[in-house]
This record gives sequence, structure tokens and C-alpha cells, in this order.
Amino acid sequence: MLDTMSSVQDHRRLLGHTVWSIRKKAGMTQEDLAGKSGLSTVFISRVERGVESPSVDSLVKIAGALQVKVADLVAEK
Repeated sequence: MLDTMSSVQDHRRLLGHTVWSIRKKAGMTQEDLAGKSGLSTVFISRVERGVESPSVDSLVKIAGALQVKVADLVAEK
């Protein structure tokens, strides 16, 4: 069970780093991304830090705001 939890946390951190990286490359602040996605700045921050696991609906909103596909956010690199 511990390995599964560690794996989930790793994936959450990877997703957060990917969102952060794409946002930075787009020249957006967390506030910009929050405004374009309709999500809160606090939520965006929590996702980027790997603290929060976004729902599919939230991932769709984030991807749309960043102008990428959801697959681009969750693909393992």
C-alpha cells in the first residue's frame, strides 16, 4: 500500500511540475492561469506543488487555459 501511495504522490508532483513548466513557457502567472481556467489561484498553486489532485474537469480547464491537450499534462516523460 505504501508503494501505491508513493506512486500517486510522484504522479501528482510530475503533473504539478508539468503544469508549472507549461505555464512558465507561456509567460503566464498563476493568477493568469486561474483567471483563464476559472479556477482559484490557491488551487493552481496546490496543483503545481503536487498537493492537490485535480479532477478531470479541472484538468480540462487547465489544459484549455494553457492551450494544450490534457494528454500533454499527464503524459509521463
